[in-house]
Amino acid sequence: MLKSYKELRELDVSKWTEKRDGADYLNWAKLVDLLYENGAEKVYFEPVVNKKTGSSLFMTEQVFEDSKGNTNRVYETAVKVVIDDLEFIQRGPVTNGANPVKDNSMSQQRLWNCQTRLFVKGVAIRTGLGFNLWLKEEEQNEKDDWELDLTKHNIMKIAERVQEKITSKMQQGLTFEEIAEQLNIDSDGLKAYLCYYNILNKLEKAIDKIDKK
Repeated sequence: MLKSYKELRELDVSKWTEKRDGADYLNWAKLVDLLYENGAEKVYFEPVVNKKTGSSLFMTEQVFEDSKGNTNRVYETAVKVVIDDLEFIQRGPVTNGANPVKDNSMSQQRLWNCQTRLFVKGVAIRTGLGFNLWLKEEEQNEKDDWELDLTKHNIMKIAERVQEKITSKMQQGLTFEEIAEQLNIDSDGLKAYLCYYNILNKLEKAIDKIDKK
């Protein structure tokens, strides 16, 4: 019998992982071995066939084009996973690392790589084996998304943080002029920098009010 989720979650798989495209990958074949070594009696996965096309590739009807003219149709694939009495379908996008695969770079190898990765991910979610790898990746993805989403970068929040840092330095005994000197500007220059936040904030709001004629 396969070990419990808690037991498998605690199993350190880092020694069997490799770096690829900046992420930690656990080889699907090694994962099969680990499942058998930890109590499984039957393990396999197979691509799910798209009944419309007869292949294991799923895609939208809508064609999307990026800024360079490359097109794609939001490609996905899915695998059926069987571990003893547990059966499930794991589906996900066809990607090249963190990037979606475009029409001009689709290949059978990338499709297969995605299917094996879906197998590893599905096993991690449902059994706990290798789950920490995905937890770390999701946390990094959330951080990257936040950094790329400019709507979350409120300029007045930045101004507030800068002012708090200056106040903290002054509480430690530095004067405003001494802080400016260490920044290689004079006090008037530092004051001007602090005003820019208000200027940019007003500019952003003014742009939002512009109507198309």
